[in-house]
Amino acid sequence: MRIGELARRTGVSERSLRYYEQQGLLVAERTPGGQREYPEQAVDRVIRIQELFAAGLHSKKIAQLLPCMRDADGGPSAIATPRLVADLVTERDRIDRMITELVNSRDVLDEVINAASQDRG
Repeated sequence: MRIGELARRTGVSERSLRYYEQQGLLVAERTPGGQREYPEQAVDRVIRIQELFAAGLHSKKIAQLLPCMRDADGGPSAIATPRLVADLVTERDRIDRMITELVNSRDVLDEVINAASQDRG
């Protein structure tokens, strides 16, 4: 599929897709005319890349992680190094802390909203 179709199917801009390719996160074949052609699996890969960015990982970490993610058959990849696993545990812990902080912030907002609502009523 061409870059425009991949962008449409994933909701990711063509500019971002070119960036992913530049960072080694996504691979495209080239037509004789130089246009990018992506395999069908690129849709899942782009979605996974987006999820990892949303989790706060940077492109270098994602580039290390992608080859270690589950293989197409659903089994775990055998190339995850102990260091990468430790880095990922650290990232997961960071995300857990962020979730806790967000829940606490939401609770404070709920208290303010409830107090303000009672003052009006």
